Amino acid sequence: MTPSQLTLAAQKGDAEAFAALMEMHQSRLYRIAYAYLHNEDDALEVIQESTYRAYRNLKKLKEPNYFGTWMIRILLNCCADERKRQNRFRPITNVHTGMEEPSSWDCPQDPDLATAVADLEPHYKQIIILSYFEGFSLTEVADILEIPSGTVKSRLHRALGKLRDQLEPKGAK
Repeated sequence: MTPSQLTLAAQKGDAEAFAALMEMHQSRLYRIAYAYLHNEDDALEVIQESTYRAYRNLKKLKEPNYFGTWMIRILLNCCADERKRQNRFRPITNVHTGMEEPSSWDCPQDPDLATAVADLEPHYKQIIILSYFEGFSLTEVADILEIPSGTVKSRLHRALGKLRDQLEPKGAK
């Protein structure tokens, strides 16, 4: 079955079709969640919550071809909710246990890049992660974030400028 056919079957109540859809997207969802939350347990919890929300609201999906985009949008909203929750209850000291599993963008060839991306404002970080590390086109990023493609392009330009400023050696300008 094609993803569209699976989506239609899932919308009609086929739980196995929904499970197959989630299995198709699980690795990408995990990479995105981990890139935002930097913690395996939090990433898995957010994926579980986004899966629940998607299953509950599946009938509201108007275009079955966009299931993946729709699912990532739900995941990003869950990640934002989790970040807000963590910020409300964040302990004074943040102990690094070394147990976190590296993501594709956490361990680039240049370790300063991961730090620079992590320090970006969330709306810039989203675009960098989705376009460069997850390989989405700018049009797909615009669909996922529900913003115009011109906004994606301008934010990407600003984000790259901020990264360039952070990563250029002092005095190289």
